[in-house]
Amino acid sequence: MKRHVQVAVLALVALAPLVAQTPKGWKMRVDRSTSASDPDAPGEIKFVTQGSGYHATNPQAAVYWNPASTAAGTYTLKGTFTLMKPSGHTNYYGLVFGGSALEGAEQSYLYFVIAQNGTWLIKRRDGAATSNVQPKTPNDAVKKPDADGKSTNALEVRVGADKTDFVVNGVVVHSEPKSAAAKTDGIYGIRVNHMLEVQVDGLTVSK
Repeated sequence: MKRHVQVAVLALVALAPLVAQTPKGWKMRVDRSTSASDPDAPGEIKFVTQGSGYHATNPQAAVYWNPASTAAGTYTLKGTFTLMKPSGHTNYYGLVFGGSALEGAEQSYLYFVIAQNGTWLIKRRDGAATSNVQPKTPNDAVKKPDADGKSTNALEVRVGADKTDFVVNGVVVHSEPKSAAAKTDGIYGIRVNHMLEVQVDGLTVSK
């Protein structure tokens, strides 16, 4: 009997770290590929707490958020994204903001994302449709993977009273009137496209 108790305790101890890794309160919405020429990879998405932040392994694209994490008015949203290894082709990852109804058919959000080829992109999602706020644009501020295949980029969205600045590694890569980027109030989070593995640290909002 004593041995059975010891085994049960050991099993619970073994499971505890796995349970603790799941980010409390976070939700995920999978965005599956509908392109025959750019299909998703097999396997399940993994999104866990790792180190001081979060680690996403994405065979399929997904948006991650905590419903309690919202920003409104003037604010700065920032996060540091480490691409763990290059994708087989260009895929984007970065910040989500101004989100609402993220679990339903009327989902809406903006996203400021970068890719391994040194480009950035700002898009808007409304339901199933997406549109470019700013197209894919190269900028030397976006760090590409090094000899080890990794790259680390600090992204910021600075929402001011009259304009919004989009920043990569301290460099403003784009500015536009606040009204041009649609609604900036709402839920913030992370977007990681398919075929990517990304570590996210320092995801914060400040006034």
